[in-house]
Amino acid sequence: MLRIFLVLAIGLVAACTGKPQLEDAQLSERKLNLEEFFDGQVLAYGQFQDVFGTVRRRFDVEINGTWDGQTLTLVEDFIYEDASTEQRVWTLVKTGEDTWSGTAPGVIGEATGEERGDTFNWQYQIDLPVPDGTLRVTFDDWMWLLNEDRLLNRAYMKRAGIDIGDVIITFEKQ
Repeated sequence: MLRIFLVLAIGLVAACTGKPQLEDAQLSERKLNLEEFFDGQVLAYGQFQDVFGTVRRRFDVEINGTWDGQTLTLVEDFIYEDASTEQRVWTLVKTGEDTWSGTAPGVIGEATGEERGDTFNWQYQIDLPVPDGTLRVTFDDWMWLLNEDRLLNRAYMKRAGIDIGDVIITFEKQ
């Protein structure tokens, strides 16, 4: 019983933590254009940490992006610290001046996103491969253009509405 109470209390505290908003004050005059940043080769470095702050997994990603004027295709090749690999192919469609939708294997329905100034917010639900099968999680993914060649990403992850951790990634345009 104490264990259930502890889990619920931690979930409540985690749910109350602040998260970015598109309405937050912009810290730069830069304008993020996904189709420009991700067209070509991009390298990324990241890690997942749980809600207790424990780093659970690190990875590198090689991304090959192509933009055809309406669709941005991202071929992401993950290399994890334990030498395991994974490939995810995203197909993103520009649906408005600053809005996007997208799909990838494992994504439930469509991902949706919006650019605002130097910021991009991307939200989706996905079945992530894990050693025992798959884990259905929801991502609230935030990206900030630090300079023309570097993008910082923090993705908040939930399972069944409860925060389980976050992913931090730095993208570097080649």
